[in-house]
Amino acid sequence: MDGEKPYLSVVVPLYNEEGNVGDLHKKVKESLENIGKPYEIIFVDDGSTDGTLKDCTGLLPLRLVRFRRNFGQTAAFDAGIKAAKGSVIITMDGDLQNDPADFPLLLAKIEEGYDIVSGWRHKRKDSLAKKIFSRTANLLRGFLIKDGIHDSGCSLKAYRRECFEGVDLFGEMHRFIPAMLQLDGFRVTEVKVSHHARVHGKTKYNWKRGVKGFVDMVFLWYWRKYSYRSLHLFGGTGLISVFLGSVILIWMFVDKAFFGASLSDRIWPLVGTLLILVGVQLFVFGILVDISVKVYYRQRGRMNYSIREIINS
Repeated sequence: MDGEKPYLSVVVPLYNEEGNVGDLHKKVKESLENIGKPYEIIFVDDGSTDGTLKDCTGLLPLRLVRFRRNFGQTAAFDAGIKAAKGSVIITMDGDLQNDPADFPLLLAKIEEGYDIVSGWRHKRKDSLAKKIFSRTANLLRGFLIKDGIHDSGCSLKAYRRECFEGVDLFGEMHRFIPAMLQLDGFRVTEVKVSHHARVHGKTKYNWKRGVKGFVDMVFLWYWRKYSYRSLHLFGGTGLISVFLGSVILIWMFVDKAFFGASLSDRIWPLVGTLLILVGVQLFVFGILVDISVKVYYRQRGRMNYSIREIINS
């Protein structure tokens, strides 16, 4: 809305969503008008090759961020979030499967004091194969990350602006934004939202994105548990490996020196030596990772903790 600083910013990545854009903008605008607070709508064209860009022409109000080529949904979310000016940022997909009419449900939780509100598509309108794959991924994510979110793949989410200060998104990390922010102490909750079947275009989800998402999930598991103490993981594992290797070599020495056993046809001396070498490498690697993490935080001008507020009395 012209002349006012927006309270709400709606960020929508678009990639080959011809036929959806006009209806999407209309529904987003109607929902925001009913809410009655200053807003802006940001579409990010992620290198579309169909008529998506043409469909955006003439839509008002609209801020359009155009990529030179397709960089992926996470990059599109990152660009849109960085372009947003609102105090609250709402993200959603551009395929009309998320419903803008659910915006008030997200904002109600924000007004209760939560920092991040994630949508939960409890009645999904997807194919059986996609439901099974998504359910499996969510179970695995719940086991590794334990963020309390039932449906991390739902793009319909609301965030306070301060959540993204100093945050950059890479890979397929948009699915795990709540988990990432939860590490810094932001309050996360979820609400059940509507989900509609796709009418126009094709789904962009495939097995390649699933593999990338799994890799990002493992990284987040590591970052969640060991980013502040990498030496404990790699150094501790290294010391255990060195200890086991040493025990094996001592056993071989005793067997040879006191019982005259032949070691030429036994694999255990090689196993013991290998365990010691691997253990030393893991310990050194842990030191290097620990140093890198400290440099990472110093370069970003922050520490490995987040302060909510300071109260003077």
